[in-house]
Amino acid sequence: MDAHENARTTPHSRMLMVDRLEAGWTVAAVAAAMGTTPRTVRKWRDRFAVDGDAGLRDRSSRPHRSPARLSATAQAEIAALRRRRLSGPAIARQLGRPVSSVGVALRRLGLGRLAALDPPRQVIRYERERPGELIHIDIKKLGRIEGIGHRITGDRTGQSSRRGRGEGLGWEYLHVAIDDASRLAYTALMPDEKKESAVRFLEDALAWFGAHGVGVERVMTDNGSAFKSKLFAAALQRSGLKHKRTRPYTPRTNGKAERFIQTSLREWAYAMPFHSSAERARAMPAWLCHYNSLRPHSALGGKPPVSRLVRDNLLGSDT
Repeated sequence: MDAHENARTTPHSRMLMVDRLEAGWTVAAVAAAMGTTPRTVRKWRDRFAVDGDAGLRDRSSRPHRSPARLSATAQAEIAALRRRRLSGPAIARQLGRPVSSVGVALRRLGLGRLAALDPPRQVIRYERERPGELIHIDIKKLGRIEGIGHRITGDRTGQSSRRGRGEGLGWEYLHVAIDDASRLAYTALMPDEKKESAVRFLEDALAWFGAHGVGVERVMTDNGSAFKSKLFAAALQRSGLKHKRTRPYTPRTNGKAERFIQTSLREWAYAMPFHSSAERARAMPAWLCHYNSLRPHSALGGKPPVSRLVRDNLLGSDT
């Protein structure tokens, strides 16, 4: 039983009330000894008299009868109309019932949202066979910091209201690239998300992956303006890379990059109270090294990304 933190009684103490009453204590004396009221003592005495030990356990406060509740037939009618994708007010008008009653019935049936009528979306998971076949690239905007912020203290007092307009402290941009097969990742903080920064990051990422023995063949990005630019396309062409873009308004298509960004925020960017953006940036290389070399990855059987490179002998190791 999960008793309320301020609960005065538990099944054990209620049994003690009954025992003391049977021993000849008065209701008032038991209430005073237990720190409760005579009314409470009488309530548990009467429940024990009717149901025995079971009567001393907590039970739902739901009434035994609900005369005003819609019948099963009425709820079935509401459900049938809902499956024709009618709104709550439209169902109420058609059946001549209050909108509130229809709303309660829909929530009880689990049909409060029209999305509940759609079949669950099939999750299509994939993984490239070898490192370098596909690199996911994405960008995450981070607010610059100067002093410990509200994510750590929980206090939004004094937070800059100008940040969103590009004033005040402003933003910096985390560019990430993650290999689909090995989950090996490379990151860099850039001043913006414009095409020039995107191209510079691409070139740096390709060089970094190359230094680790990973020859990149394809790059997947979202449909941001930087990735759709001619400058970015020319950079891909120079490197002999194919460009795959995600389905519009479907970020899960680039899910590995999205997931890596969330891991980065949780385990690096917001993992500890940084006093400045520079301090946070200095902590990034060490965390990235830990992620690639030591941190267990659930998709890799609890091994770090570098294990896939060793497996495929991309590091020149025979072990």
